[in-house]
Amino acid sequence: MSSRKQRVEAEAAALWRELYHEAPPDLDGGDMLEILLARLPPTSYDRLSSPHLRRAGISWPKGGR
Repeated sequence: MSSRKQRVEAEAAALWRELYHEAPPDLDGGDMLEILLARLPPTSYDRLSSPHLRRAGISWPKGGR
């Protein structure tokens, strides 16, 4: 297993333990993160529509907007 994959798995397991106070499931880090992120409530992006930001100050992914 690559060191990056090991770090992701360790961080995901630590996050799981911190949030749920129980041992993480026997999944790889990516799957654990998917489960954790799917359980988050939806959030808004008010900052991106703020009148205090100029369009030039916002970075968009390539191919976006």
